[in-house]
Amino acid sequence: MATQNGRRTLLDQSLFFWLRLILGGIFIVASVDKIQNPAAFAEIIFNYQILPGAAINLAAIVMPWLELLLGCLLLLGFWLHGAVLLAGLLILSFFSALMFNLARGLNVHCGCFSTSTAGDPATTWYIVRDSLFLVLAGSVFYDVFIRSRTRSDNKP
Repeated sequence: MATQNGRRTLLDQSLFFWLRLILGGIFIVASVDKIQNPAAFAEIIFNYQILPGAAINLAAIVMPWLELLLGCLLLLGFWLHGAVLLAGLLILSFFSALMFNLARGLNVHCGCFSTSTAGDPATTWYIVRDSLFLVLAGSVFYDVFIRSRTRSDNKP
């Protein structure tokens, strides 16, 4: 049975390792177009009608670079506690902004992976996808903050 528990631990570690890499990759991919097109991203942020006008350009410049940095930290495994916490908070804020605008009846383009406004604005697909991102971030958060503590507490 010890072998089975050892395999399960190795499987769990491998699973959470891959989940962390996927989350990091999502952040990196999401940052690229926004870094290349800050003006278009600023327009998307403006359309959400949440931030004050003075904060829109700053957010359009800083947020994509923060996403890139967090994605790299997650991929490399550096400063995991801070990277996982900030990544989770960003995903939660993105999801909240999307839901807030849907509740207000505003159909805005997500701006998650592209600054293009072609195609349909926020749809059910965005809600499902962002919900999955929340679950992914929550799983990585659980591994970094909860499971790592119980692993260190169980060491002889």
